[in-house]
Amino acid sequence: MTYIDKTVTFVKDKLKGAESGHDWWHIYRVWNNTKLILETEDADRLVCELTALLHDIADSKFNNGDESIGPRIAGEFLLSIGVESRIIEHVQNIIANMSYKASLGEVNFHSKELEIVQDADRLDAIGAIGIARAFNYGGYKNREIHNPNIKIEKKIEKEAYKNSTAPTINHFYEKLLLLKDKMNTSTGKKIAEQRHIYMEEFLDQFYAEWEGER
Repeated sequence: MTYIDKTVTFVKDKLKGAESGHDWWHIYRVWNNTKLILETEDADRLVCELTALLHDIADSKFNNGDESIGPRIAGEFLLSIGVESRIIEHVQNIIANMSYKASLGEVNFHSKELEIVQDADRLDAIGAIGIARAFNYGGYKNREIHNPNIKIEKKIEKEAYKNSTAPTINHFYEKLLLLKDKMNTSTGKKIAEQRHIYMEEFLDQFYAEWEGER
C-alpha cells in the first residue's frame, strides 16, 4: 500500500461516528478539491494530499480546544508508516496554521502547499455543502437557526470566534461570507465566486421566508 492508501484507511477508521460536517466525507471532498487545485499549481503533491487527508484527524473544537492534538496525531501516524521527517514536519505545520480560526491570530508558517489545502478546505465551507455543514454543526451544538435579537459580529477576534455560541445564520457573517476574498489560488478563487453567490441567494430567500414575504 502507498502512503496515501494507508492514510485513507487510517482516517476512515479514526473518523467513524464523527460529526457529519467533519467526517470522512468532508475529508474526501477536501482531498478531491486539493487534487483539482493541484492541476494548476506547482507544489509537493504528497504533502498536499497527506495534509488534506489528515487536516481534521482531531479538530480542536471536538477536543476541548486543544490545537496541538491534530498535528501531534498526524505526525505520530505518518512516522509509524515511515514517512520522512521533512514531510511530516511540513504536514504538521500546515495543519497547525491552515484553519480559519488560526488565521485570526498570529500565523508563523506559510507555504504553497498550505495555500492549496487551505483553499480546498475553505471551498467545502461555502456553497451548498457549506450551508448544509453550517446547519448540521449548529444542530449538533444545539444552537438557534436565527435570532434577530442577537447581534451579528462581522469582525471577530480568535478567542471570541472559538467561544461563539451565536445562531447559525450569524456564522455566515463571522466566517462563510468572508472566505471568497481569502482564497489563495486561481482555481480556489474561481470556484469560490460561484459558491459565494449561491450563499447570498440563500440568505435572501431565508430572510424573506423568515418575514413571511415569500
